[in-house]
Amino acid sequence: MKFGGASVGSSRSLAQVLDIIARESSRWDQLLVVVSALDGVTDMLLDAAQLARIDNQRGYRRIAANLRSRHFAVVEELPLDQAERRALRADIDQLLSEMIDRCVLIAANLNIELSPDHSDAVVAVGERLSARIIAALLRQHDLRGAAVDGADLIVTDDVFGNANPDLERTTLRVERVLKPMLQRDMIPVVTGFIGATVQGATTTLGRGGTDYTASVLCVLVDADELWLWTDVDGLMSADPREIGDARVIPELSYAEAADLAYFGARLLHARMIAPLAQNERPLRIKNIASPEQTGSLVSDASRKRKPALKAVTSVQSLALRRPASGSLAGVTRLVGNTLFKSLGMRSEVLIASQSASSSFLCLVIPTSIGIDGVDRLERALKAKMAQYPEKMPWAIESVALVTAIGTDLHRAPQLMALTLDALADFEVYGLAMGASHCSISVALPTEQSSKAVRRIHEIILRSD
Repeated sequence: MKFGGASVGSSRSLAQVLDIIARESSRWDQLLVVVSALDGVTDMLLDAAQLARIDNQRGYRRIAANLRSRHFAVVEELPLDQAERRALRADIDQLLSEMIDRCVLIAANLNIELSPDHSDAVVAVGERLSARIIAALLRQHDLRGAAVDGADLIVTDDVFGNANPDLERTTLRVERVLKPMLQRDMIPVVTGFIGATVQGATTTLGRGGTDYTASVLCVLVDADELWLWTDVDGLMSADPREIGDARVIPELSYAEAADLAYFGARLLHARMIAPLAQNERPLRIKNIASPEQTGSLVSDASRKRKPALKAVTSVQSLALRRPASGSLAGVTRLVGNTLFKSLGMRSEVLIASQSASSSFLCLVIPTSIGIDGVDRLERALKAKMAQYPEKMPWAIESVALVTAIGTDLHRAPQLMALTLDALADFEVYGLAMGASHCSISVALPTEQSSKAVRRIHEIILRSD
């Protein structure tokens, strides 16, 4: 079971976590828990690292003090004995002291771009804090909880900020560390999001990487299912903050869920579905406040259903436009092989079109890169253009990528026609169908994205 930041953000939500783990531990022979940092903590830690980069000592120390106060307050409100409280306070102080030491190292490289390896070492503190608190809470209630650092389990490459697990090495760690704990009826509470290189340097798996940790461990411990606990009722047909009548999607195939994650669903990490699909492990997304509700189920069963639209997403993207026809191959290689890899982004050109008068490329930036992914890529593109102006006569512009997701859309020409007809009065720059046949994406002006999402969502509601 994985518990996200919103589900471990307060003493009240932690009490719900305890109730769920206690109930499910009596229903299952073994239970593995993966946790995120408390809600909002990762962003605070990223801010601290950025303040350290400009040597704002007061700023990053203030954040450390705020984090200390917040975690101490949670510990005080939980039903723990004094020995557990003292131990937790000591752990919190030790971890935040290490975070400040790392910020001092960052400040020593004044005004240099924040390196992802330093950033990873700072933000990893959040999960380490929450895992210790939850493990202590379990122990206090006669459950054999033990905090386990993901860096001791998940061996990754050295793409800091968006690392990829080395499954062979990680399997050996799981066999040596995790499985013996499960066999002794312990409940490991693993820090999500965090891994480490072979040399021991801390890495992170991208924004939302706790999901990825959970999916990898689910497969490696041969779990029956993976449950993601969050603060909503399941995967939604649209972002409920933008579409008031968005609804829960009861069932999805692995391919649909993967496309939904890749094209902007905030509940899922873009790379977490693949391990589950390859090993046919069901995924359930459930609301921590309503554990009796069924939520959303991701499995192979939904693949056999008739074609249908299920969801629509919108993400900010970047486009490259050249007024006159130019080499798409050259700029595609530059973006895909040079810039994405140097920034730790596993992505590619999504839409490319060329005519006698112009060329157009649309680039999708996965949400796992982080909220600054679009800005980082744009800065890198501009730097490359300035370096090679004769090879890069391309204009950069922001666009929106609106994606309709559903089952076997290539076998549903009527649904495709309805979708495109709904966008008849929009300025569509390009469109593409995903390789899985579960998504249709259109690139259009950013200011038109909200209206386009509403139009497509109306089709979803009418298609029942």
